[in-house]
Amino acid sequence: MKNFKTQPLLVAMTLVCLSAVQISHADASDTETTQTHDHQHADAPTKNSPVMLSPIQLSPIVVTAQQGNQANGLIVETDAKQTVQPMPASDGAAYLNSIMGFNSVKNGGTNGDVTFRGMYGSRIKMLTDGTENLGACPNRMDAPTAYISPESFDKITVIKGPQTVQYATPGSAATVLFEREAPTFDKDKPYLGEASIMLGSFGRIDHNVEVAVGNDTVYARLNANRSKSDDYQDGDGTTIHSNWERWSSDLALGWTLDADTWFELKAGVGDGESAYAGRTMDGSQFQRESLGLHAEKRNFSDVISKLEAQIDYSFNDHVMDNYSLRDAPMTTMMGMSVPNEMSMRVTRRTLNSRIAMTSDWDQFSLITGLDSQRNKHAGDMKSSAMPSMNMPLEEDLRFQSYGAFGELNYQVNPQNKVVTGLRFDQVKVDSAENDQVRKDTLPSAFIRLENNQDNGLNSYIGVGHVERSPDYWELYSTSTSYGNGTTDRMDNSSYLMVDNLNNLETEKTTQLDLGFEHQLGKYHSWASAYAGVINDFILVRYNGNTRPLAENVDATIAGGELGVGYNFTDRLQTDLSAMYAWGENTTDNTPLPQIAPLEGRLNLRYVTDQYSLGLLWRVVAKQDRISVGEGNIVGYDLQESEAFNTLSLNANYQVNPAIGLAFGIDNVLDETYTEHLNKAGASVFGYASNEQFNQTGRNYWARVSMKF
Repeated sequence: MKNFKTQPLLVAMTLVCLSAVQISHADASDTETTQTHDHQHADAPTKNSPVMLSPIQLSPIVVTAQQGNQANGLIVETDAKQTVQPMPASDGAAYLNSIMGFNSVKNGGTNGDVTFRGMYGSRIKMLTDGTENLGACPNRMDAPTAYISPESFDKITVIKGPQTVQYATPGSAATVLFEREAPTFDKDKPYLGEASIMLGSFGRIDHNVEVAVGNDTVYARLNANRSKSDDYQDGDGTTIHSNWERWSSDLALGWTLDADTWFELKAGVGDGESAYAGRTMDGSQFQRESLGLHAEKRNFSDVISKLEAQIDYSFNDHVMDNYSLRDAPMTTMMGMSVPNEMSMRVTRRTLNSRIAMTSDWDQFSLITGLDSQRNKHAGDMKSSAMPSMNMPLEEDLRFQSYGAFGELNYQVNPQNKVVTGLRFDQVKVDSAENDQVRKDTLPSAFIRLENNQDNGLNSYIGVGHVERSPDYWELYSTSTSYGNGTTDRMDNSSYLMVDNLNNLETEKTTQLDLGFEHQLGKYHSWASAYAGVINDFILVRYNGNTRPLAENVDATIAGGELGVGYNFTDRLQTDLSAMYAWGENTTDNTPLPQIAPLEGRLNLRYVTDQYSLGLLWRVVAKQDRISVGEGNIVGYDLQESEAFNTLSLNANYQVNPAIGLAFGIDNVLDETYTEHLNKAGASVFGYASNEQFNQTGRNYWARVSMKF
């Protein structure tokens, strides 16, 4: 239990919970509500009608491998406040790893870059409360999930594949929605709230607080959180450069004009720092500012059931350097050895807007809308040893897009439903450094059939097509003017102009998605599979010891997720799930790089109304389908990876409807291992050029949560 010490704040909070909070089971059941969903929600979720902050009593389990639970398994919706294992997530990518199909490229302790079914970057649409908050680092040190604190949201929804067109430039791999709900209040209780504290090995401590006050007309909701950790140790006891500290706070002011009219003004701030074992620089600042206005009108007419509009602004100000969280490397100047302190500041300003209308008649439901996004990127460069490399903060690229969409649900009969959609986006990119301009028109479409049988077999099959413009990171990777001799690219190279914004073609994905869910007595099973053709796939090649270069190739992809479960008794349950992704570069007849290997998870649980005990056995195969020196903006294939397995234990105890305790031991056997999607360790820490750093060894954690 090294570094796992009792914290006075935890003790104080627990005593307050046990002594001051007196909520009976009867009182709690009076306040429980069931979430109400829009007519089209099961296919492509939108803003829900107001519900309680989070009063629903869930089965006391620790989540380890979540599966599809909507649209016959195509869509995964989960409670973001439910405890997950491994150790409760510090950022959005870590939480998504509990959902089958997701992995992430590991940097160190936090801020991994999420992948889904082997795809990454802007192929995964990441939205918070319906808006996109883009990172700024050219090497994705601050991926969009780095600015997400998952427990501050109420639910997370994942739509697999190109099976919705409701959001700007749809994700070809998946669309991920982090959402908060508007609170409602009892007549005699004008407040709601919940709080949690989590303690773990290696100095880990998390605080989360959510409080709402108001009435039927107005409300205010505050979400605040902080997460901190020291460097972790791997299974051999080696300390890995991986410490972090992060915090964020979001305030929402809501006004319910009447039962059908709702407005919400929201603002948020956050910051943090993160040490990276796999980079030549650390992230010393992750500053976030956001402001948004959302509005919704229901029951507008007999046909128009809902009108919604929102506008959101975000500003991310990120700094990376090689001296704040590590010792700066030394260099020789005029015969003297001096520290070469280098830093880069990058910013991204993003303005999103959206308006949508939902119409319902007979067996039809249609949602149509318009949206737009404008974002500007800027950066600078500073060096103490080489002032000639210094560059002021200047804009480099500007992006502008407009989109129109329509998505239709048709209930053919009680057993069959058809969902289809069409979308067009117009994207413009221009350079602030020269006169280059890029313009793309991007069509997207899908059609899906959902079938429900009386025997408990529910299935879906759909085909979708998405076209995607190169994103900021891919455009800069085409530059031929880098020249600092590093595969870490922009971590320690100067900003130089993109040679040609039109070097890359748009990426075109056509994908078949199908799956089923089946319940038969004590057995339940599910599967989601896909197969796709990607024309002009944007591949990033790392050319020896110089720089990455993005280029177009053709590719095919396939794979899926599946699971089977069995209830031995009402209390003893088990399930086995697996996920596999495969990709082939058909231009060069080589494997697509940076795809996680076959992975299986075995869960065994003993569940009662008040407590649960759980075991998670994670087994990962070796990955021998690699393309050395090829990858994505974050990392590239180094060598074949070794198979490994880890065992974890957890327990959950519901003291009363207001207080929950959760405990866990991750990597019980203290295995020494590294993930295939793992950056190579930086040479400053003694790693060889193709040597990856290891993941966390045995670690302990405990969490107490309270609702009031």
